[in-house]
Amino acid sequence: MNVFLSKAILDFFIAFGIVLGGAMVGGIGAVFSMQPPTQTMLDVADRIKIWALAAAVGGTIDPMRVIESNMLGGNLSPAIKQVLYLVFAFLGAHMGSELVKWVCQDRS
Repeated sequence: MNVFLSKAILDFFIAFGIVLGGAMVGGIGAVFSMQPPTQTMLDVADRIKIWALAAAVGGTIDPMRVIESNMLGGNLSPAIKQVLYLVFAFLGAHMGSELVKWVCQDRS
């Protein structure tokens, strides 16, 4: 359980960091290109979320292959672990996106 939990936490924070870092660096790029940084950060955070999920779990094909081979073989434990890794990575990407939305909200 310790290995599973540490990998799940790592997947969460990798996805979180990809979304948050991508949005922040995108905002810096928007300043240099004379575009509104808050809108650019919001757009980048929404567009990069799926890529953060894929990067956190190590690609898109390998986890699906593990799920398929174990589900068809009758061994559910590795397949359930992979699904939970995807859930943790999704939660990290979603939390990063929500943090960017919260930071970029209109405060007037």
